[in-house]
Amino acid sequence: MKHHLLQLLSQALDALKSEGVLPADMATEIQLERTRDRKHGDFASNLAMVLCKQARSKPRDLAEKLVAALPGSDQVSKVEIAGPGFINFYLSPGAYHSGVAQILAQGESYGRSDIGQGKTVQVEFVSANPTGPLHVGHGRGAAYGATVADLLAAVGYKVHREYYVNDAGRQMDILATSVYLRYLDLCGEELVFPSNGYKGDYVWDIGASLHRKHGDALRHSAAELFDGVPADEPDGGDKELHIDALIQRSRELLGEEHYRETFDLGLDSILENIRNDLEGFGVHYDEWFSERSLTESGAVERAIQRLQDSGHLYREKGALWFRSTDYGDEKDRVVVRENGQTTYFASDIAYHMNKLERGYERVIDVWGADHHGYVPRVKAALTALGDNADKLDVLLVQFAILYRGGEKVPMSTRSGEFVTLRELRHEVGNDAARFFYVMRKCEQHMDFDLDLAKSQSSDNPIYYIQYAHARVASVMRQMQDKGMQWDRAAGEQNLDRLSESHEDALMVSLSRYPEIVEAAALNHEPHAVAHYLRDLANELHTYYNAHQFLVDDDALRNARLNLIQATRQVLANGLQLLGVSAPDSM
Repeated sequence: MKHHLLQLLSQALDALKSEGVLPADMATEIQLERTRDRKHGDFASNLAMVLCKQARSKPRDLAEKLVAALPGSDQVSKVEIAGPGFINFYLSPGAYHSGVAQILAQGESYGRSDIGQGKTVQVEFVSANPTGPLHVGHGRGAAYGATVADLLAAVGYKVHREYYVNDAGRQMDILATSVYLRYLDLCGEELVFPSNGYKGDYVWDIGASLHRKHGDALRHSAAELFDGVPADEPDGGDKELHIDALIQRSRELLGEEHYRETFDLGLDSILENIRNDLEGFGVHYDEWFSERSLTESGAVERAIQRLQDSGHLYREKGALWFRSTDYGDEKDRVVVRENGQTTYFASDIAYHMNKLERGYERVIDVWGADHHGYVPRVKAALTALGDNADKLDVLLVQFAILYRGGEKVPMSTRSGEFVTLRELRHEVGNDAARFFYVMRKCEQHMDFDLDLAKSQSSDNPIYYIQYAHARVASVMRQMQDKGMQWDRAAGEQNLDRLSESHEDALMVSLSRYPEIVEAAALNHEPHAVAHYLRDLANELHTYYNAHQFLVDDDALRNARLNLIQATRQVLANGLQLLGVSAPDSM
């Protein structure tokens, strides 16, 4: 409906241009919004007020010319000018009736569009370090990123979903060393586990895999391993220096071949776990991009060279620094350490350079909110490389805080005290998890109430929405039990029989769905779809409680069945975009 009205206004503009009322080369974006109160129409436009200067006319006078130039339409009952020059459109009942017919005709494709025009967008999300299982904090980024990608695809963008695998760097070395230490535990060595190591049970499991393969063949004594290693933090030392020395010592004792085997065993085990968790959560990727491949392909070295050639790097105290302060960062950033090793930041620069080199017209990163300080320096690096940093959008997601029985559940990946995404899925189900994760704006803190997510009540929004869908299915089963038939064509011919206020409200809500999807996609706001579905479900439940659908009057019954079937379709379409099922029974 909105697009139809926009076309009418566009044709009126063209008519005024041809008459010389408006400049022929004038370009403008037509603003059209739904009114807050339908007493003032269904839609309103401020177009006359926006263009009055160019037309050298009073807003109301220009509004009158625009209204006079509007083509006729069966979907518009009247057009009025209000206030300083607002153009208010009143839709005919037939417009909403045709909307019901359109939903039933288009089915699963209703609400989808081509406004993206096939433009390419890469969405990178989750990308958690493969140092442990995904926890409930990662789950929010997964649900949000997947839904943003699906929304963009629904409005016509060509979307590439990607997971950046941090399969190189210090954190992975800490994991490999943690695995080796657990292996030594299983060999019978008595040792004090480092405070900065990974302590979860999953590390024991990987260590056990290593022990099953090699027995005690890779064993070295604890005294040999800790020889010359500086004290850990509990003993008055520096935990970072301690773990780094243990990493180096493990490499020396194991040798490069067995160290790499231990490293890859930890990486592959956890990455496979992550893949399975995300697949089970309904989150799918087109590519799992390896950080290691950036070094192997020379991309990191090439990015550093480009920055060097453009004068954006300098050397100090043996390290190579990027002048990020030139772009507003609080301090310059190291890209190559004193020992010649490149930093994680250097890899990130190369990765984003690679993204743009692959030709994406837009690049979207979904990061945890704790990475907010990282955004300007990545954009600064792209600008310094000569790339268009405006192609990059970084969406920051606050981690979810889990509550059970009103008590906050503690989480720490390093200590191993956390609730995994898999445990959450088993406890509340995929549907509740996916829905709850996107109920709020991504930058808002989220309290995930497990008890609410499991409750079968109207207070639980996903239960309430799915129950609305199931209720329609139940009506259709009751119809068959009573020996009645649904004649969709007859229902379409008799939609003018839908004169109740609840029916009018439901048809208006249904007509809003394409606009909701479009806005949610362009603004990266899945919560708008979640809230819309909650409101639509409420309209359906209210209608259900106020009226009988399976009435003896064939014409009225078929019209009402058309309406609730259209509602069922929109509920299913919206839930699908959120990665949630639409059950026929509850």
